[in-house]
Amino acid sequence: MTNAFNGEKSPSSTSVIGRRMILKGAALAVGAGAAAPALVGAASAQTAPAVVSGGQNVIAKAGTAIVDIETGKIAGAIFRGIYSFKGIPYGDTTAGESRFQPAKKPGPWQGIRSCRSYGAVCPQDKGTGRMNDEEAFMFQWCDSYTGEDCLRVNVWTPGINDNKKRPVMVWLHGGGFAAGSGNDLPCFDGENLSRRGDVVVVTLNHRLNLLGFMDLSKYGEKYALSGNVGMLDIVTALQWVHDNIAVFGGDPNRVMIFGQSGGGAKVSTLMGMPAAKGLFHRAVVQSGSFSLSTQPAQSQKLTDLVLAELGIDAASIGKLHTLPYETIRLAAEAVMARNNPRVGVALSVTKMGQMLNFGPVIDGKTIPAPPFGDKASAISADVPMMIGTTLNEFANGMNNPGFETLTEAELETRVEQFFPGKAKKVIATFRARTPDAKPADLFSRIATAPVRRAAIKQATSKAALGKAPAYLYWFHWQTPMFDGRPRAFHCAELPFVFFNTDRMENMTGGGPVPMALSEKMADTWIQFARTGDPNHAGIPSWTKFAPKTAACMIWDNDVKVLLNPDGDEMKAVG
Repeated sequence: MTNAFNGEKSPSSTSVIGRRMILKGAALAVGAGAAAPALVGAASAQTAPAVVSGGQNVIAKAGTAIVDIETGKIAGAIFRGIYSFKGIPYGDTTAGESRFQPAKKPGPWQGIRSCRSYGAVCPQDKGTGRMNDEEAFMFQWCDSYTGEDCLRVNVWTPGINDNKKRPVMVWLHGGGFAAGSGNDLPCFDGENLSRRGDVVVVTLNHRLNLLGFMDLSKYGEKYALSGNVGMLDIVTALQWVHDNIAVFGGDPNRVMIFGQSGGGAKVSTLMGMPAAKGLFHRAVVQSGSFSLSTQPAQSQKLTDLVLAELGIDAASIGKLHTLPYETIRLAAEAVMARNNPRVGVALSVTKMGQMLNFGPVIDGKTIPAPPFGDKASAISADVPMMIGTTLNEFANGMNNPGFETLTEAELETRVEQFFPGKAKKVIATFRARTPDAKPADLFSRIATAPVRRAAIKQATSKAALGKAPAYLYWFHWQTPMFDGRPRAFHCAELPFVFFNTDRMENMTGGGPVPMALSEKMADTWIQFARTGDPNHAGIPSWTKFAPKTAACMIWDNDVKVLLNPDGDEMKAVG
């Protein structure tokens, strides 16, 4: 059969397992144990050679790296022994009449679809980071094309069609709920992590900003779920993983979701969504414990203001399906600029819940209640968690050499803005643990304290359920880039988790020092995905979080576990 996508010929039936058979085999494997492999057949298993004859590192050719998923056959590539499949559709286009609607499954295709490059990312404003030379140097963003046909997953695996039942690590990208993608940083490439742990790595794109979270529910039943379609996209992607990951050598009953910043908030949100229950079995929140969920009145207020800005009323609501995205985006930005107060970056972390922004809506159905707060949702009580932050998060000297010259007087002025009437006490408390710290270092840690406090609060509410444990960490490692000014910045841990410190050498400096820490961290994330317990021989014994002891893993060149290391500081800013 000739492939309608790229002219490749389908392989013979002996080299590829039919998608119905492999899904049936995966289901039987749970109940029938050793009987399942006989249903699959050894002839179909493919394990890529680590070294290719002639020194070739990458293989992409007809008849190689082919799997059969629910919607048809796809072809990937092999990178140094790791199979890579990119841009696989898990949902149909969300353009036109499908805007603001729950995702639909993609239609089947004939022949073999080439899935070797990333697909479209959701339309978005990419922010100003790329305009800052130091930041752009460190992050090396991988910009992709945008479009509303953006529901795509990317998969890396050591073997296909081999019934190995490897742990599956599903990454949710940051960027709040407004921007980002599963491939916008080089460190999100899953090749090295997949090889390191013999795991299947998955990244994905989903709808963001107004396309994913514009609450139109009061404008008709058609839009009942519109305020949360971006989160429902992720649920659809997790369902795709459940239904298809077996052909990639993955175990649908051992799926870990992990995410950083907005991706961490997505992980937290999924833990309170009934539709996601059972689709993942471990969860990691990295610098994302702050709440971004909104109440219906707040989300509908934003929607009403945007519609008024566009001149659209209930009778003409259908225009939203034909207006260019940019037109709606500019209207939304004008509304938010007029209605949201201007606050510093670190302060905004504590004020996000009060601002008009597009994000998940506590609608009582898709998200019945806030997933975390004083009380954690019981929906995912049986899912163990790792939760943590970086030491300096948003307050650092990246792009700003003058930050290092902060004076004592300027320190007190800034801290007073954060904690009115408490500046002297807060500064004294933070200085007591680090008496030699200069004002810039003290301010960085004080400004970051609300993020750290949110992580501790989340771990506390998780532990209070008395079921699956939470493990708390704190990433302290300081980058040597730009004389160390960026410190342990927001996103600093990403290359370490993905075992990509050399690939992100502009961020880490590369070489053996960050690699040594990356080995420990990547192995921890891998072990957690594999067993639900992060402990392994390469790290100190890490006990689960309990409020009285507050055990915390410190990720630095000297990896250690400390008990309640910043308890006095958290009280001072509480």
